[in-house]
Amino acid sequence: MKVWRRLTDLVARHGSAALITVHDVKGSAPREVGAHMVVRPDGAFHGTIGGGQLEFRMLDTAREMLAAGRGQARIVDQALGPDLGQCCGGRVKILVETFDKRDLEDLAPLVEAEAEGGLFEVECRMEAGRVRREISSAVGDDRWTGWRETHGEVRTPVLIFGAGHVGRALVLSLAPLPFSTRWLDDREDAFPSHVPANAKAVNMRDPEAEIAEAEPGSFILVMTHDHPLDMAITAAALKRGFPYVGLIGSATKRARFEKRFRELGLPEETIRSLISPIGLPGITDKDPAVIAASVTAQLLQMRERGGRVSGQGNFSPPAASNDT
Repeated sequence: MKVWRRLTDLVARHGSAALITVHDVKGSAPREVGAHMVVRPDGAFHGTIGGGQLEFRMLDTAREMLAAGRGQARIVDQALGPDLGQCCGGRVKILVETFDKRDLEDLAPLVEAEAEGGLFEVECRMEAGRVRREISSAVGDDRWTGWRETHGEVRTPVLIFGAGHVGRALVLSLAPLPFSTRWLDDREDAFPSHVPANAKAVNMRDPEAEIAEAEPGSFILVMTHDHPLDMAITAAALKRGFPYVGLIGSATKRARFEKRFRELGLPEETIRSLISPIGLPGITDKDPAVIAASVTAQLLQMRERGGRVSGQGNFSPPAASNDT
Protein backbone atom coordinates (compact mmCIF):
# COMPACT_ATOMS: atom_id res chain seq x y z
CA MET A 1 0.00 0.00 0.00
CA LYS A 2 1.23 3.48 -0.85
CA VAL A 3 0.57 4.89 2.59
CA TRP A 4 1.06 8.60 1.93
CA ARG A 5 -0.91 8.54 -1.31
CA ARG A 6 -3.77 6.72 0.38
CA LEU A 7 -3.71 9.05 3.39
CA THR A 8 -3.68 12.15 1.20
CA ASP A 9 -6.53 10.89 -0.97
CA LEU A 10 -8.68 10.15 2.08
CA VAL A 11 -7.98 13.55 3.63
CA ALA A 12 -8.84 15.29 0.36
CA ARG A 13 -12.04 13.25 -0.06
CA HIS A 14 -13.30 12.98 3.53
CA GLY A 15 -11.71 15.99 5.24
CA SER A 16 -9.60 13.94 7.66
CA ALA A 17 -7.99 10.54 8.20
CA ALA A 18 -5.89 8.73 10.78
CA LEU A 19 -2.61 6.88 10.40
CA ILE A 20 -1.83 3.92 12.68
CA THR A 21 1.81 2.77 12.67
CA VAL A 22 3.64 -0.03 14.48
CA HIS A 23 6.26 2.20 16.09
CA ASP A 24 8.26 -0.30 18.16
CA VAL A 25 8.27 -4.06 18.78
CA LYS A 26 9.88 -6.10 21.53
CA GLY A 27 9.54 -9.87 21.33
CA SER A 28 6.92 -11.57 19.19
CA ALA A 29 4.21 -9.44 17.55
CA PRO A 30 1.70 -9.85 14.70
CA ARG A 31 3.43 -7.28 12.44
CA GLU A 32 6.77 -5.62 12.05
CA VAL A 33 7.83 -2.04 12.78
CA GLY A 34 6.49 0.19 10.03
CA ALA A 35 3.25 -1.70 9.36
CA HIS A 36 0.44 0.78 8.72
CA MET A 37 -3.30 1.27 8.68
CA VAL A 38 -5.05 4.31 7.22
CA VAL A 39 -8.47 5.00 8.74
CA ARG A 40 -11.37 7.08 7.40
CA PRO A 41 -13.64 9.12 9.68
CA ASP A 42 -16.43 6.55 9.20
CA GLY A 43 -14.15 3.77 10.50
CA ALA A 44 -13.37 2.13 7.15
CA PHE A 45 -9.68 1.35 6.83
CA HIS A 46 -6.90 0.15 4.57
CA GLY A 47 -3.96 -2.03 5.61
CA THR A 48 -3.40 -4.00 8.80
CA ILE A 49 -1.23 -4.04 11.91
CA GLY A 50 -1.94 -7.73 12.45
CA GLY A 51 -5.60 -8.13 13.32
CA GLY A 52 -6.93 -9.36 16.65
CA GLN A 53 -7.56 -7.29 19.76
CA LEU A 54 -4.60 -5.00 19.13
CA GLU A 55 -5.98 -3.88 15.80
CA PHE A 56 -9.56 -3.54 17.10
CA ARG A 57 -8.38 -1.39 20.00
CA MET A 58 -6.23 0.85 17.80
CA LEU A 59 -9.11 1.32 15.36
CA ASP A 60 -11.31 2.45 18.25
CA THR A 61 -8.58 4.88 19.33
CA ALA A 62 -8.24 6.25 15.80
CA ARG A 63 -12.01 6.76 15.47
CA GLU A 64 -12.14 8.57 18.81
CA MET A 65 -9.27 10.84 17.81
CA LEU A 66 -10.85 11.62 14.44
CA ALA A 67 -14.16 12.46 16.11
CA ALA A 68 -12.33 14.93 18.37
CA GLY A 69 -10.68 16.65 15.41
CA ARG A 70 -7.05 17.10 14.41
CA GLY A 71 -4.99 16.88 17.56
CA GLN A 72 -1.86 15.52 19.16
CA ALA A 73 -0.41 12.17 18.22
CA ARG A 74 -0.58 9.28 20.68
CA ILE A 75 1.86 6.48 21.33
CA VAL A 76 0.03 3.54 22.88
CA ASP A 77 2.15 0.95 24.71
CA GLN A 78 0.60 -2.53 24.78
CA ALA A 79 1.78 -5.81 26.27
CA LEU A 80 0.08 -8.26 23.93
CA GLY A 81 -0.46 -10.98 26.52
CA PRO A 82 -1.44 -9.16 29.76
CA ASP A 83 -3.21 -6.21 28.10
CA LEU A 84 -4.94 -7.90 25.17
CA GLY A 85 -4.94 -11.63 25.78
CA GLN A 86 -2.99 -12.29 22.60
CA CYS A 87 -0.60 -15.21 22.56
CA CYS A 88 2.25 -13.46 20.71
CA GLY A 89 3.84 -12.58 24.03
CA GLY A 90 5.62 -9.43 22.88
CA ARG A 91 5.18 -5.74 23.52
CA VAL A 92 4.38 -3.08 20.93
CA LYS A 93 4.15 0.67 20.75
CA ILE A 94 1.58 1.98 18.30
CA LEU A 95 1.68 5.53 16.94
CA VAL A 96 -1.74 6.99 16.10
CA GLU A 97 -1.99 10.32 14.24
CA THR A 98 -4.79 12.38 12.74
CA PHE A 99 -4.57 14.58 9.66
CA ASP A 100 -6.81 17.06 7.91
CA LYS A 101 -6.51 19.40 4.92
CA ARG A 102 -4.06 21.65 6.78
CA ASP A 103 -1.54 18.82 6.47
CA LEU A 104 -1.76 18.28 2.71
CA GLU A 105 1.14 20.60 1.91
CA ASP A 106 3.42 18.82 4.38
CA LEU A 107 2.36 15.42 3.05
CA ALA A 108 3.07 16.30 -0.60
CA PRO A 109 6.86 15.59 -0.51
CA LEU A 110 6.18 12.17 1.04
CA VAL A 111 3.64 11.36 -1.67
CA GLU A 112 6.14 12.42 -4.32
CA ALA A 113 8.97 10.33 -2.85
CA GLU A 114 6.64 7.33 -2.58
CA ALA A 115 5.61 7.70 -6.23
CA GLU A 116 9.24 7.52 -7.38
CA GLY A 117 9.40 3.91 -6.17
CA GLY A 118 11.90 2.17 -3.94
CA LEU A 119 12.58 2.84 -0.27
CA PHE A 120 13.25 6.19 1.34
CA GLU A 121 14.03 7.26 4.88
CA VAL A 122 12.16 9.92 6.82
CA GLU A 123 13.43 11.76 9.90
CA CYS A 124 10.71 12.17 12.55
CA ARG A 125 10.36 14.15 15.75
CA MET A 126 7.60 15.43 17.99
CA GLU A 127 6.75 19.13 17.80
CA ALA A 128 3.86 20.46 19.87
CA GLY A 129 2.53 16.94 20.21
CA ARG A 130 2.49 16.19 16.49
CA VAL A 131 4.97 14.27 14.36
CA ARG A 132 7.07 16.34 12.00
CA ARG A 133 8.58 14.42 9.10
CA GLU A 134 11.28 15.33 6.62
CA ILE A 135 12.91 13.15 3.99
CA SER A 136 16.38 12.22 5.26
CA SER A 137 18.28 13.70 2.31
CA ALA A 138 16.96 17.14 3.30
CA VAL A 139 18.00 16.88 6.94
CA GLY A 140 21.34 17.54 8.61
CA ASP A 141 22.07 14.95 11.30
CA ASP A 142 23.47 17.59 13.65
CA ARG A 143 20.11 19.32 14.05
CA TRP A 144 17.66 16.44 14.16
CA THR A 145 16.74 14.38 17.21
CA GLY A 146 13.99 11.80 17.01
CA TRP A 147 13.58 8.59 15.08
CA ARG A 148 13.70 7.34 11.52
CA GLU A 149 11.01 5.67 9.46
CA THR A 150 11.48 3.74 6.23
CA HIS A 151 8.75 4.15 3.64
CA GLY A 152 8.05 3.01 0.10
CA GLU A 153 8.19 -0.43 -1.39
CA VAL A 154 10.51 -2.51 -3.52
CA ARG A 155 8.65 -4.45 -6.18
CA THR A 156 10.32 -7.42 -7.84
CA PRO A 157 10.01 -7.22 -11.65
CA VAL A 158 8.29 -10.19 -13.28
CA LEU A 159 8.08 -10.80 -17.02
CA ILE A 160 5.25 -13.13 -18.03
CA PHE A 161 5.41 -14.28 -21.64
CA GLY A 162 1.96 -15.49 -22.66
CA ALA A 163 -1.60 -14.29 -22.09
CA GLY A 164 -3.35 -17.64 -22.08
CA HIS A 165 -5.40 -19.08 -19.23
CA VAL A 166 -2.46 -19.56 -16.86
CA GLY A 167 -0.95 -16.18 -17.76
CA ARG A 168 -4.22 -14.44 -16.96
CA ALA A 169 -4.61 -16.30 -13.67
CA LEU A 170 -1.03 -15.54 -12.68
CA VAL A 171 -1.34 -11.81 -13.40
CA LEU A 172 -4.40 -11.69 -11.14
CA SER A 173 -2.64 -13.72 -8.45
CA LEU A 174 0.32 -11.31 -8.41
CA ALA A 175 -1.89 -8.20 -8.39
CA PRO A 176 -1.96 -7.50 -4.60
CA LEU A 177 1.66 -8.57 -4.03
CA PRO A 178 5.04 -6.78 -4.17
CA PHE A 179 5.69 -7.48 -7.83
CA SER A 180 5.78 -5.31 -10.93
CA THR A 181 4.52 -7.35 -13.87
CA ARG A 182 5.32 -6.87 -17.53
CA TRP A 183 2.85 -9.08 -19.40
CA LEU A 184 3.82 -9.94 -22.96
CA ASP A 185 2.08 -11.61 -25.90
CA ASP A 186 2.46 -11.27 -29.67
CA ARG A 187 -1.26 -11.63 -30.42
CA GLU A 188 -3.22 -8.42 -30.91
CA ASP A 189 -6.33 -9.56 -29.05
CA ALA A 190 -4.65 -11.57 -26.29
CA PHE A 191 -5.20 -9.27 -23.34
CA PRO A 192 -8.37 -8.49 -21.35
CA SER A 193 -9.71 -4.95 -21.37
CA HIS A 194 -8.54 -4.31 -17.81
CA VAL A 195 -5.31 -5.39 -16.11
CA PRO A 196 -4.20 -4.91 -12.48
CA ALA A 197 -2.49 -1.68 -11.51
CA ASN A 198 0.87 -3.41 -10.98
CA ALA A 199 0.82 -5.00 -14.46
CA LYS A 200 1.50 -3.60 -17.91
CA ALA A 201 0.20 -5.46 -20.97
CA VAL A 202 2.62 -5.25 -23.89
CA ASN A 203 2.07 -6.36 -27.47
CA MET A 204 5.38 -8.13 -27.94
CA ARG A 205 7.34 -7.52 -31.14
CA ASP A 206 10.81 -8.72 -30.18
CA PRO A 207 10.87 -11.19 -27.26
CA GLU A 208 14.66 -11.46 -27.18
CA ALA A 209 14.91 -7.66 -26.91
CA GLU A 210 12.54 -7.84 -23.95
CA ILE A 211 14.90 -10.31 -22.27
CA ALA A 212 17.94 -8.18 -23.10
CA GLU A 213 16.38 -5.04 -21.62
CA ALA A 214 14.93 -6.65 -18.47
CA GLU A 215 16.36 -5.75 -15.06
CA PRO A 216 19.00 -8.28 -13.92
CA GLY A 217 16.95 -9.40 -10.89
CA SER A 218 13.77 -10.06 -12.86
CA PHE A 219 11.76 -13.26 -12.58
CA ILE A 220 10.96 -14.74 -16.00
CA LEU A 221 7.95 -16.95 -16.71
CA VAL A 222 7.46 -18.47 -20.15
CA MET A 223 4.01 -19.78 -21.13
CA THR A 224 3.22 -18.69 -24.68
CA HIS A 225 0.93 -20.38 -27.21
CA ASP A 226 3.91 -21.53 -29.29
CA HIS A 227 6.61 -24.04 -28.28
CA PRO A 228 9.35 -22.70 -30.63
CA LEU A 229 8.69 -19.25 -29.17
CA ASP A 230 8.91 -20.71 -25.66
CA MET A 231 12.24 -22.25 -26.66
CA ALA A 232 13.72 -19.00 -27.95
CA ILE A 233 12.59 -16.94 -24.96
CA THR A 234 13.74 -19.52 -22.41
CA ALA A 235 17.16 -19.92 -24.03
CA ALA A 236 17.68 -16.15 -24.07
CA ALA A 237 16.62 -15.87 -20.44
CA LEU A 238 18.89 -18.70 -19.31
CA LYS A 239 21.84 -17.14 -21.11
CA ARG A 240 21.33 -13.90 -19.17
CA GLY A 241 21.29 -15.73 -15.84
CA PHE A 242 18.14 -14.35 -14.22
CA PRO A 243 17.52 -15.62 -10.67
CA TYR A 244 14.29 -17.34 -11.74
CA VAL A 245 13.49 -18.66 -15.21
CA GLY A 246 10.31 -20.73 -15.22
CA LEU A 247 8.89 -22.66 -18.15
CA ILE A 248 5.38 -24.07 -18.09
CA GLY A 249 5.28 -27.68 -19.20
CA SER A 250 5.70 -31.33 -18.50
CA ALA A 251 8.85 -33.31 -17.75
CA THR A 252 8.77 -34.44 -21.39
CA LYS A 253 8.73 -30.85 -22.64
CA ARG A 254 11.61 -30.01 -20.33
CA ALA A 255 13.66 -32.95 -21.62
CA ARG A 256 13.15 -31.86 -25.23
CA PHE A 257 14.11 -28.30 -24.41
CA GLU A 258 17.17 -29.43 -22.46
CA LYS A 259 18.39 -31.38 -25.52
CA ARG A 260 18.07 -28.26 -27.67
CA PHE A 261 19.79 -26.09 -25.05
CA ARG A 262 22.78 -28.46 -25.07
CA GLU A 263 22.92 -28.19 -28.86
CA LEU A 264 23.01 -24.41 -28.41
CA GLY A 265 25.99 -24.79 -26.09
CA LEU A 266 24.38 -23.79 -22.80
CA PRO A 267 26.34 -25.06 -19.78
CA GLU A 268 24.78 -27.90 -17.80
CA GLU A 269 24.60 -25.77 -14.66
CA THR A 270 22.62 -23.15 -16.56
CA ILE A 271 20.25 -25.77 -17.97
CA ARG A 272 19.70 -27.26 -14.50
CA SER A 273 18.70 -23.82 -13.17
CA LEU A 274 15.53 -23.87 -15.29
CA ILE A 275 12.36 -24.20 -13.22
CA SER A 276 10.09 -26.58 -15.09
CA PRO A 277 7.45 -27.65 -14.24
CA ILE A 278 6.74 -24.36 -12.52
CA GLY A 279 5.21 -24.04 -9.07
CA LEU A 280 5.71 -25.76 -5.75
CA PRO A 281 6.49 -29.48 -5.72
CA GLY A 282 3.56 -31.67 -4.75
CA ILE A 283 0.81 -29.46 -6.22
CA THR A 284 -0.36 -31.36 -9.28
CA ASP A 285 -3.74 -29.80 -10.13
CA LYS A 286 -3.67 -28.32 -13.66
CA ASP A 287 -6.42 -25.77 -13.12
CA PRO A 288 -4.99 -22.35 -14.14
CA ALA A 289 -5.90 -20.75 -10.83
CA VAL A 290 -4.17 -23.54 -8.90
CA ILE A 291 -1.05 -23.31 -11.05
CA ALA A 292 -1.05 -19.54 -10.55
CA ALA A 293 -1.35 -19.89 -6.78
CA SER A 294 1.47 -22.44 -6.70
CA VAL A 295 3.75 -20.29 -8.86
CA THR A 296 2.95 -17.19 -6.83
CA ALA A 297 3.95 -18.98 -3.63
CA GLN A 298 7.17 -20.10 -5.31
CA LEU A 299 7.97 -16.54 -6.40
CA LEU A 300 7.30 -15.25 -2.89
CA GLN A 301 9.67 -17.87 -1.47
CA MET A 302 12.30 -16.82 -3.95
CA ARG A 303 11.80 -13.15 -3.17
CA GLU A 304 12.24 -13.83 0.55
CA ARG A 305 15.41 -15.85 0.01
CA GLY A 306 16.93 -13.39 -2.41
CA GLY A 307 18.38 -16.28 -4.38
CA ARG A 308 17.51 -19.31 -6.40
CA VAL A 309 14.67 -21.61 -5.46
CA SER A 310 16.36 -24.31 -3.44
CA GLY A 311 16.64 -27.62 -5.24
CA GLN A 312 14.09 -26.79 -7.93
CA GLY A 313 16.41 -26.84 -10.91
CA ASN A 314 16.41 -30.65 -11.00
CA PHE A 315 12.80 -31.18 -9.94
CA SER A 316 10.68 -32.73 -12.70
CA PRO A 317 8.12 -35.12 -11.21
CA PRO A 318 5.88 -36.55 -13.96
CA ALA A 319 2.72 -35.87 -11.91
CA ALA A 320 3.51 -32.18 -11.61
CA SER A 321 3.07 -31.34 -15.29
CA ASN A 322 1.36 -28.00 -15.90
CA ASP A 323 1.12 -28.27 -19.64
CA THR A 324 -0.54 -30.64 -22.07
